[in-house]
Amino acid sequence: MDIIQSISKIGIVPVIKINDPAAAVPLARALLDGGIRAIEITFRTAAAKEAIENVVKQAPDMLVGAGTVTTEEQLKDAEAVGAKFIVSPGLDSDILYLAQKRELPILPGVLTPSEILTGLKFGIEVFKFFPAENFGGLATVKALAAPFGNVKFVPTGGINEKNVAEYWKFEKVLAVGGSWMASEKLINDGDFAEITRRAKAAIELKKSVRGEV
Repeated sequence: MDIIQSISKIGIVPVIKINDPAAAVPLARALLDGGIRAIEITFRTAAAKEAIENVVKQAPDMLVGAGTVTTEEQLKDAEAVGAKFIVSPGLDSDILYLAQKRELPILPGVLTPSEILTGLKFGIEVFKFFPAENFGGLATVKALAAPFGNVKFVPTGGINEKNVAEYWKFEKVLAVGGSWMASEKLINDGDFAEITRRAKAAIELKKSVRGEV
C-alpha cells in the first residue's frame, strides 16, 4: 500500500503545530492509542525538523508527514529526517518538481481550477484544499471536483468535530486534516489522555459515517 492509499484508509491527518520536540513522541503515541496512524507536523515552528525525526525514530508505527512546506530547503530538511510525505499550503512548481525528483508523495494546496490543472501536469491527482472553511467548505470542494473526474481532496482549515462528518460523506474527499484532536494548547499542557480521547472519537465518527467495521 502506497502512502496516499494509507492516508485514504486512515481518513484523517492531525495537523500539528509543536513547540517542544520532546513532546512529539508522547503526542504520536497518544494518537496511535486513539487509532490515528498518520500525522502532519508543520514547519510553523523551529521545532518541526527535530519533532519529525523523534517520531520517525521512536514511534515507527506512525506515518509522519511534514506540513506547511513552503521552500525547497524545508522539503530537503523533512526528507533528511525521514518524513514520508509532504504537505504544502499552496502549489509551487519548483517544490512539486523537487518532491517528485526525490520520490516523496506531496499534497499541494489548491483553491482554483487553474491550480489543479497545473498539478495535473505533474501527475498529481490528490490535492490539499486549504483553507477549506474560509473558501466555501464542502460546497467548493464539490464544485471543484465536478470537472476533474479523477481528482480527490484532503480539505484542511476550519474543520472540526462539528463539521467533519459532512466532508467524510463526499466520495471525492480522500481524507481530512485538522487540529482539534491535538491542539497546540493540549500539546503544550501535556494532556495526552485528552488527545487520545479525541482521536478515538474522531475514528469512531469516521467509521460510522463511512460505514466501516
